[in-house]
Amino acid sequence: MNSNYYAILMAGGVGSRFWPVSTTEYPKQFHDMLGAGVSLLQKTFGRLSRFIPAENILILTNERYTELVMEQLPRIEASQVVAEPAMRNTAPCILYAALKIRKMNPEALIVVAPSDHWIEDEQAFENDVIHCFEKCAAAPVLCTLGIAPSFPNTGFGYIEFDAQEKSKPGVKKVQQFREKPDYATAKHFLSQGNFLWNAGIFMWSASAIIDAFKAYQPKEYALFEKGIPLYNTSQEEGFIAENYSKAANISIDYAILESSDAVYVLPAGFDWNDLGTWGSLYDKLPKDTSENAGAGSRVLTEDCEGLMVRLPAGKIGVLEGLKDYIVVDTEKALLVLPKQKEQEIKQWVSRVKDTFGPDFI
Repeated sequence: MNSNYYAILMAGGVGSRFWPVSTTEYPKQFHDMLGAGVSLLQKTFGRLSRFIPAENILILTNERYTELVMEQLPRIEASQVVAEPAMRNTAPCILYAALKIRKMNPEALIVVAPSDHWIEDEQAFENDVIHCFEKCAAAPVLCTLGIAPSFPNTGFGYIEFDAQEKSKPGVKKVQQFREKPDYATAKHFLSQGNFLWNAGIFMWSASAIIDAFKAYQPKEYALFEKGIPLYNTSQEEGFIAENYSKAANISIDYAILESSDAVYVLPAGFDWNDLGTWGSLYDKLPKDTSENAGAGSRVLTEDCEGLMVRLPAGKIGVLEGLKDYIVVDTEKALLVLPKQKEQEIKQWVSRVKDTFGPDFI
């Protein structure tokens, strides 16, 4: 394996759209959402460690999940878990981890990958990341993977690349990042042929992303630069505890990618699903003859179609007369909601918290 290859595995989110299974105490990345026998975090770590030395993979997470990470990835060292003492979106933690990595290896090439995505063709994923690594090793550019859109999705951001490069193989120059569109705009994007879904998977050299922060986020860089002598030492934890909460709450897209003129995108060669909602999980699970997913042998259905069902192990369910519903039961909560309203789950989580307290979310 190439010792210059590193990964930042993002595992700090709460995944509230997967409530009530995903909770602040035990978020979705630590669950076996696909029935694969491993959690999403474990699956992603395995995918990355195919071509990146396991000791070069840093897991970025909230400090409350440090023990969960170590429990699920027992072969890693404690020093590989980069714990955030406060939630500050993706830009601060990526800068922090990049500074740590560059101090370890000035020649480091880094892939930033979410811990909770579904990617079946792991060889194609590896090929795409290495292709981008080669681009990043040759020039101080920032690369991302884009997904060819299969329908006018309004829940994803889009990446617009140079229309003249539609037929060109390999990476393409990014013209701009587009926010989540309405349906008409999404249809227009697809008709143009030079728009890709933003998968949130990035590749760059440690030096290139740090230089980008210097240029576009100088205050953020100055904050974390002070800790460089302390990173990867026993004094790092104290510095981060004192300073991390001072960082801006900003995503890497807003902080860097939308400002830089050195961003390139590679259309991904693999199938991808962000597993962001119960509906997206439904798409990836096997279904019975009535298109019900997750029902299993302990659920009896009558006149039901298009259900997404998840019950606790060993529990029996009886469902009748439901069409296109999400039915999820846990020890603390039951969710029964039309699939078309799955984006409202976050609102229900807020109502549950306000009404019954934080122990249920």
